[in-house]
Amino acid sequence: MKKKILVVEDEEALRFLYEEELREEGYEVLNARNGRDALLQLEAGKPDLIILDIPMPDMNGMEVLNRILEKKRKIPIILNTAYAGYRQDLMSWGADAYVMKSADLKELKEKIREVLEKNTFQ
Repeated sequence: MKKKILVVEDEEALRFLYEEELREEGYEVLNARNGRDALLQLEAGKPDLIILDIPMPDMNGMEVLNRILEKKRKIPIILNTAYAGYRQDLMSWGADAYVMKSADLKELKEKIREVLEKNTFQ
């Protein structure tokens, strides 16, 4: 069965890129353009993993992460951002991984495999 990944990204071009690349890797992909959409998709789509951008309009990724953790959801989350400074934020430590955005999605894909594999055996 295909693993389902929720990509939360406010930039449309990046959402499209991630969706295309991850589908090629064999994943089912859900998209959300902001934090509010992400929380709705989380309930409706039941993803196996979330790739979460941090700076976004309406509700940023740190707030989304906090809301998911408050609900004690056992879903792995990868923070994916262009801003290294968020790594120092204590809230970011609640995520399973932290990846810097890059045009080359190799690191992100590797981290997805690692996190999904780790969570399969728990």
